[in-house]
Amino acid sequence: MSNQAKSTFYSGLQQTLDQLREQGLYKPERVLASRQGAEVVSEDGRKLINMCANNYLGLSGQEWVAQASIDATEQYGYGLSSVRFICGTQTVHKQLEQAISTFLGTEDTILYAAAFDANGGVFEPLFDENDAIISDALNHASIIDGIRLCKAARFRYAHNDMADLEQQLQAAADKRHKIIVTDGVFSMDGTIAQLDKIVELAEKYGALVMIDECHASGFMGKTGRGTHEHHNVVGKIDIITGTLGKALGGAMGGFTSGRKEVIDMLRQKSRPYLFSNTLAPSIAGASLAVLERLSSSTELRDRLHENTAYFRKEIERIGFTIKPGTHPVVPVMLFEAPVAQKFAARMYELGVLLSGFFYPVVPMGQARVRVQLSAAHTREQLETVLKAFEQAGRELGLLKN
Repeated sequence: MSNQAKSTFYSGLQQTLDQLREQGLYKPERVLASRQGAEVVSEDGRKLINMCANNYLGLSGQEWVAQASIDATEQYGYGLSSVRFICGTQTVHKQLEQAISTFLGTEDTILYAAAFDANGGVFEPLFDENDAIISDALNHASIIDGIRLCKAARFRYAHNDMADLEQQLQAAADKRHKIIVTDGVFSMDGTIAQLDKIVELAEKYGALVMIDECHASGFMGKTGRGTHEHHNVVGKIDIITGTLGKALGGAMGGFTSGRKEVIDMLRQKSRPYLFSNTLAPSIAGASLAVLERLSSSTELRDRLHENTAYFRKEIERIGFTIKPGTHPVVPVMLFEAPVAQKFAARMYELGVLLSGFFYPVVPMGQARVRVQLSAAHTREQLETVLKAFEQAGRELGLLKN
């Protein structure tokens, strides 16, 4: 590449970045100088109430979780310097896989470095041009990318639309195997997939079902097993992918869980598994401790849902529009991207950490700030956040009364 070509490349990038800043669409990173938690400390020393983490059960900064990580590091070391099938599997990995399987009600589980890898590596080993993947239009980017890597025919149904799903199943009738793929919970809207109806359609048309449980594992359902427990279809889901990086401890790591035949094939042919270093034993050990704690009590799940119900009721009382639902993801709709960015910046000044979301992360004209409740939030903290919402809303002319 000539010097002129290089100059054009870099100047083009800078121009695009400048345009994002001018349009109010540039996404700044908030640097924290503390542990993750309901309250965090910014790099400038300010204390902030954190309303934008996936820390649903409030475990990320807990001392006992950190200690479990330290204990695993002392026993198993810092890392494996290898992939699983060479010399990168330890007893803690097998124990965690068994614990996840027991928790979810499946036969076997395979660990990945990230949930993005789990979704990226699940389709290609299992399906080919003779098969069909039928995917919700709003599925996570990792599912979309994973499907792109597979040669199976692709069908897309309108978001959470069971009539359109049935039409797509009919359109795929001539395919050998069909699998319906959906987020269990859609992270931008807090929408819970209609798994009971999806399972009915799958049984009617002879299809498999896969769900991504990243925003559900640990707190959805009566005992926190996930969306399949929430809809009473445990044992009827063929493939479950999820993360250890949200409710289940908050570090990183993903998994795919299901029938033994599926998991064994992924161990043989899933590229992110075969060509990525093993999940660090510190994460595996801490995640195992989290699952043991969650299996013995629903206290954190119950507290999370109490906080969610309270915040949803009060934010609507103030006068904001939110996406309806019961999930701890609460999208507060501001509609225009620059408004969402300004609002998030003002909330930061008022001591509340949250982020604006806009196209292409969400549809055009559907910009929002996404509030995420945690079991660690106190009622006093939530009252402070609601007062800040009202103040910022009035200052920016967003509230009518």
